[in-house]
Amino acid sequence: MAGASPIPASSGLTTRHRLNRYGDRDLNQALHHITITRERCHPPTRDYINRRTAEGKTRKEIRRCLKRYLARQIFKILENNPPTQLDTT
Repeated sequence: MAGASPIPASSGLTTRHRLNRYGDRDLNQALHHITITRERCHPPTRDYINRRTAEGKTRKEIRRCLKRYLARQIFKILENNPPTQLDTT
């Protein structure tokens, strides 16, 4: 959707993912800014980051997970409440 999905980039016993460079880059940038803001101001997000850090995830991996989570939330909102066209006449 926004290029927030991971692409497998494993080698040997190391399992890693890299950034998907496809998708809507502007949307990906917006998701990135939202995750940065939520890291600073949203206590549940900070708890999530602490939990993922304890699991051994890197900062990049955690942000990627947060962006995917946000994309799913936004999609659900748009799916349930489709945008309406404004009457400009």
